[in-house]
Amino acid sequence: MLLSGFNSFLGLIYTAMLVLAVVALIMAAVAREDAYRAADKQTKTFWLIILGITVVVNLWVPIIFVQIAGLVATIVFFVDVRPALKAITGGGNRRGGSSSDGPYGPYNGGR
Repeated sequence: MLLSGFNSFLGLIYTAMLVLAVVALIMAAVAREDAYRAADKQTKTFWLIILGITVVVNLWVPIIFVQIAGLVATIVFFVDVRPALKAITGGGNRRGGSSSDGPYGPYNGGR
């Protein structure tokens, strides 16, 4: 009984890693090529290959060490490359305004 719970937990982890890799691959494919160069990151082709290999590995290669390497590449894309691309393309706050704006206007610290 305990083993089946552990296996379903691992299945959930593998599914989450696959979903993250697919989302990162889609985001990498949608971004403009010149944004990668302007952000001084690797090329779009590089990231598409790395993330594509990650998706394939998560689907068909049951070796956890290889999947973890793909997870690291996916995390690097999400925390380093994606924010740099958004800063270059202006894809940040869609409504405009400051980062200190709340839902009802600017936050002024209780003044």
